[in-house]
Amino acid sequence: MTISRRRHDYAGFLLTPVIMLLLLILSSSAAAITLKVATLAPDGTSWMKLMREGAAEIADRTAGRVKIKFYPGGVMGNTGSVLQKMRIGQLHGGAFTGSDLAQVYPDAQLYSMPLVFHSYEEVDYVRQHIDETLIKGFADNGMVVLGISDGGFAYIMSKAPLRRLSDLRGHKVWMPEGDVLTEAMLESAGVSPIPLPVADVYTGLQTGLLDTVAGIPTGVIAFQWYTSVRYLTDVPLMFLTGMLTIDSKAFDRIKPGDQKIVREVMDATFRKLDAVNRSDNESARSALQNQGIEFVHPDMSERNNWEIIAKQGREKMVSRAHYTPALVEEMLGYIQEFRARHAR
Repeated sequence: MTISRRRHDYAGFLLTPVIMLLLLILSSSAAAITLKVATLAPDGTSWMKLMREGAAEIADRTAGRVKIKFYPGGVMGNTGSVLQKMRIGQLHGGAFTGSDLAQVYPDAQLYSMPLVFHSYEEVDYVRQHIDETLIKGFADNGMVVLGISDGGFAYIMSKAPLRRLSDLRGHKVWMPEGDVLTEAMLESAGVSPIPLPVADVYTGLQTGLLDTVAGIPTGVIAFQWYTSVRYLTDVPLMFLTGMLTIDSKAFDRIKPGDQKIVREVMDATFRKLDAVNRSDNESARSALQNQGIEFVHPDMSERNNWEIIAKQGREKMVSRAHYTPALVEEMLGYIQEFRARHAR
């Protein structure tokens, strides 16, 4: 064998592991996936802090094969814009409320039926029985749910005190754009709401287009709505949930082992989030009182009137096929079961 041939073979021997390493790096890079996720939650909120922590853990445990990039504060537009961007692949997911996703999967708003829950304990009992059913329903509609979180109980806030249900009439009441649930309830109360995207509510309150809104205490503070209202009607109108969903096609590109890691991390993250949200909402209630917001407490007869209107709204929603009747009955059955077990 000639010297030149030996040198060629030796060089090839040295280059082989280098080439293999380069191929490994390129293969790993090609397999890496960045999920682009939009949310209305402002940066700096508890939601965003925990989501970023979860994303960092996922990137670490998958050795960078799966990353999540968040677009907070509504920079990607309203719900309709985000869903459209998901359809064309510009975004892969979003953080939504149940009402946001009702157009995709009507039962998404199940937990937000008006005046259904009286306590977090009831919520916990129902969720442990029904969450998986909702997650499967989303899967059937092309969405992977990575977590369902407690948004908290929403309350009506207004520029004038609302001591009776009839006081709502004549007020400029906000309704989230496309929220058929709120529309059905207010319709039963004889109120014509004003539909607007969440991003336009603050301006609506400042300009006088709106004088009455509903929201969770942390949301009312985060979006600065409390600066334009004076009263909070202390009746938990509805329970709100938040969901982190990813388009199924995007999620299916992730290797099964990494999918398992993503689900594990996000499940733990959402458990933390539920605890934080409940604590933050309680603190926000106190903060609102400290800011001079007066809490209005309707008497029992007025609360009963609210219950009657809420029931009428629920029945309209079911009759209009916005819910699966059997699933509604199942949820109400679990609530009654819980109350019977804890009756004093």
